[in-house]
Amino acid sequence: MTLLDWLLTQMNRTRAKKLLSSGRVQVNGEIITRHDCTVKESDRVRIVATKPTASLTILYEDQHLIAIDKPQGLLSVATESEKIETAFARLAAQIQVRPFVVHRLDRETSGVLLFAKSSAIRDRLQADWDKLVKQYLAGVDVMPAVPEFTSFEVRTYLREDANLRTTSFKQCLPRTKLAVSKVRILRPDLLSVFIQTGRKHQIRVHLASIGCPILGDEVYGGRPAKRLMLHAHQLIFDHPVTQHRIEIVSPAPQGLQ
Repeated sequence: MTLLDWLLTQMNRTRAKKLLSSGRVQVNGEIITRHDCTVKESDRVRIVATKPTASLTILYEDQHLIAIDKPQGLLSVATESEKIETAFARLAAQIQVRPFVVHRLDRETSGVLLFAKSSAIRDRLQADWDKLVKQYLAGVDVMPAVPEFTSFEVRTYLREDANLRTTSFKQCLPRTKLAVSKVRILRPDLLSVFIQTGRKHQIRVHLASIGCPILGDEVYGGRPAKRLMLHAHQLIFDHPVTQHRIEIVSPAPQGLQ
C-alpha cells in the first residue's frame, strides 16, 4: 500500500500529511515526504519527535564556543539515514541557536565535541586544528610489546576505500593523507593517544596496525565488547578570541574507568 494509506490506519489524514510534509516520517531509516511512496509488510516505519528530548552535558561555554560531552551511540551530525537524532540537532534545540560544527567524532566514540557559535570562529579553529591538543583514551585487548608508561609514535598514510574503510600505508601513495598519533601506555589494558592530525578512523586504524585493536572495534579486528572503547578525553587550545588557554575534559566513561 502507499505510505499515506498505512499512516491513515494509525491516525487522521490531517496529522498524517503534516508529519510527511515536516519530514518526520522515516521508512527503513530514510526520511520520506511523498505520500504515494509504496511500503511493504517488512518495511519499518518510524515517526520521529519534533525535537530531540535528551539534553546534553555541556562541558564548556562562552559567547564564542560550546563543548559537549557526546554520549556513545549518538551521531555528531546528520547522515542520509538519520537527520534528527544527532549531537548537532540536540544541541541546537537545547541552546535555541544554531551551533557550527568544528569537528566530528565517530558515532560509537564518546567524549569532548566542540562547536562554535559563529562560522568565523569555526573557521579559525579549523584552520589551526592540527595545533590543538587532542587526547583520547582507548581500551585494548592486546598490548604493544613495550613496557608500561612507554610513549611512542605511529606515523602512516591513510586512505578511505570504496567500502568506507580506512587503510594504513607506510609510504605516501595517491589519495593518502599523513596521520600522526602519539601513544602512551597507561596500564596493561588502557592507552592514551594524542593525535596531531584528525583523519577518519585514525586512532582505530593506527592501533590495529600495531597489533592492538580497540575493544569493540570489530571493523578493524577488535574483540566484541559492549561498546567501542574509545573516548575523546581532553581538548586543549588557545581561545580564538581571548587567546586564553582552554582545557576541556570529559571524564572517562564507566567502561574505561
